[in-house]
Amino acid sequence: MFSAISLRSRRILLFCLSLMLCCCGIMAQERRFRVVEYNVENLFDTIHQEGLNDTEFTPSSKRHWESRRYWSKLDKLVRTIAACGGLEPADMVVLCEVENDSVIADLTRHTRLARMGYSFVMTQGSDPRGINVALLYQPLSFQVLSVRRLQLNTPHNPPGSTRDILYVCGRVPTLDTLHVFALHLPSRSGGQRETDCRRAEAANVVRAHADSIMQLCSNAKILILGDFNDEAHNNSIRRSLRATPPKGQPNSDAFYVLTSKMKSGREIRGTYYFRNAWSQLDNIIVSGSLLNKQSRFRTTPDHCRIGAFDFLLERTSRGKLRPKRSFLGTYYHGGYSDHLPLLLDFFY
Repeated sequence: MFSAISLRSRRILLFCLSLMLCCCGIMAQERRFRVVEYNVENLFDTIHQEGLNDTEFTPSSKRHWESRRYWSKLDKLVRTIAACGGLEPADMVVLCEVENDSVIADLTRHTRLARMGYSFVMTQGSDPRGINVALLYQPLSFQVLSVRRLQLNTPHNPPGSTRDILYVCGRVPTLDTLHVFALHLPSRSGGQRETDCRRAEAANVVRAHADSIMQLCSNAKILILGDFNDEAHNNSIRRSLRATPPKGQPNSDAFYVLTSKMKSGREIRGTYYFRNAWSQLDNIIVSGSLLNKQSRFRTTPDHCRIGAFDFLLERTSRGKLRPKRSFLGTYYHGGYSDHLPLLLDFFY
């Protein structure tokens, strides 16, 4: 009788110890903070706004942009954001090419995305077409402290000629301050070389503000992301932002392009497909302090990747993979976007 009780007691004790070790293991696991960047390809409402060149996205235009197509576009965007988050919602989502706050309000409050509880901030209408940048965030994991819209005023980017840059300062779960610059730099319309100076000047503005932050805090955690309309070797990133590919021990006051040598493991070689070629126009840049292994809030280049989900892709007539777009010219194609999203995980 005594031996039987002892055996049972030992089994209970072992079970309790195993349970405790399991719980400790779960508690010891790092938590993730996921950031998504996505150019959503002309997310316009169907109403013309006086003073803006947005008539091509109205019901009477060649695109026949009406309510059914608009809400279908929102539903597709919800699916993409949900897929990017995975088992739990992404903590921060930067969206490029959105028209106004009404569109983002519809997205976050009147679709299935409302269940995820996103709040948002965004720029407001300096671009002639009304294109803006929006930042969605989870209030429980990112507490917004301040928001600024940096309007460009440079020789090749006078006020009202292009999109503002969105600067958001917030607190992450480790109570560290994260400085976020969300941007959509001037397009290459008119020629890449001819418009290079516009993107370089815009990137200079970002770098100047980042330098001001670093003067106050040499270990500042800075995140710069969006559609640069440039790749890592182009002037806006290489010379203006002075951002380089990650290599060796990171310097806290330096900037690193995490998207410079990304591999998706498939045929995909970037986030944007144009004239039968991939390019990496969407980029994520971080200050060296965010790559410090000793930091409470940190990431690595390996945790930056392209969200190449099957439903976002299609094959061309030549059998090449490309993003499934909303429009091919003015023809409604019914896809998601002409870009693919970027994902970056931080850990704490």
